[in-house]
Amino acid sequence: MTKRHGYALLAAIVAVIVAISAAIYVGVAADDGAQTTVAGGRSPHNSAAPASVGTWVGAWAASPAGSEPGTEVNGMAGRSVRNVVHVGVGGTAARITLSNLYGQQPLSITHASVAVAATANNAAAAADSMRRLTFGGNPSVVVPAGQQVVSDAVRLLIPHDTDVLVTTYSPTPSGPVTYHPQARQISYTAEGDRTEDVSGVAYTGQTPYWRYLTALDVLSNESDGTVVVIGDSLTDGVTSSVGENRRWTDVLTERLRAGSDGPRYSVVNQGISGNRVLTSGLGRPAENPSGLARFDRDVLGRTNVRAVVVALGVNDILRTPSQTDANRITAGLRELKRLAHARGLRVVGATLMPFQGHRGYRPHLEDTRQAVNAQIRSGRVFDAYVDFDEALRDPYNPRRLRSEYDSGDHLHPSDKGYERMAEVFDLDDLKGAAPAEL
Repeated sequence: MTKRHGYALLAAIVAVIVAISAAIYVGVAADDGAQTTVAGGRSPHNSAAPASVGTWVGAWAASPAGSEPGTEVNGMAGRSVRNVVHVGVGGTAARITLSNLYGQQPLSITHASVAVAATANNAAAAADSMRRLTFGGNPSVVVPAGQQVVSDAVRLLIPHDTDVLVTTYSPTPSGPVTYHPQARQISYTAEGDRTEDVSGVAYTGQTPYWRYLTALDVLSNESDGTVVVIGDSLTDGVTSSVGENRRWTDVLTERLRAGSDGPRYSVVNQGISGNRVLTSGLGRPAENPSGLARFDRDVLGRTNVRAVVVALGVNDILRTPSQTDANRITAGLRELKRLAHARGLRVVGATLMPFQGHRGYRPHLEDTRQAVNAQIRSGRVFDAYVDFDEALRDPYNPRRLRSEYDSGDHLHPSDKGYERMAEVFDLDDLKGAAPAEL
């Protein structure tokens, strides 16, 4: 072999190595749910975790619902925000989505991290689990007003059914904070940049909100895809026990993980309290956007979606001005189904539960609820339905919730009621794709 031929062979080998390395790197950011390989991930400590194979799925999500009162000028400037979120499925790598949807100026994040919590409802991180997050390879990122960013993937072993800590630090005023107000989970704040603080001692501030963070995805061997549940306060779980993960979607996650014949899906909760099918709140962008307005972002925009559950409609009836035309509500629900079908996704809907005894109850509103439920049960609205109404209503007065399932406000379920909602859900209804349109 001549020296020239030897150099040519060496160059060819180097080119192949570079191509393979580039393919692996691109695989980290893949978002189509295919089997992907994680090649790395920066962290404050060198991670000895081997490269992993799995499927990217949504492990947790929360819909941005508005701007946090009192943050109009300074945002969270000079403070570290440590969001505590609970994941139902585990994985070997993670990435996050941060939103500045309701911000009025760029949000500068100079440091961000992810870690497994040492214990439930705690600001301290488990030993050797703290990982620095990057964005396009950089530890800092600027999120334009009205936009969101997705972090690079980082290797981290996350067990299922555990709390995860996602921390951000912004040194400068950013204006209104994009938040989810009904977390039913305590998160934490600390003065200064404590992004990689493991002990959690500095996190003396507590908050019932999730700030900036709207999604946590994991590379999982436990799940083949994501079920997205879009709903209102009944899905948001506003009367469930704080810090105990007793929303009905949490119990559904447990059933899917434990079931031997059900689909291997994770569940993400996209409930917003007060949400309607047809009508958005005020502002630009609208706070509490309608189901129709946010469906593309909150449902179709989630990772590797395989099925959709729609649990909306009662606030269209209850909130002022009341929507008393059942046909308009069901037309909106059918439009959600059409949007999902365009992506080949199967849609399971939920009947509307009773609310007699609630301050907003009126007999003519009950008539509208019954008319919406009749159309849902007829099969003309969704591909399949779960009958929450039948499962939780009082058999002696079907206009009311059964007492043990009532939180006390005669609209929202108790923990036992949320559990009952998940128990009556037929897991087989989540299987398959959208039916062919004739």
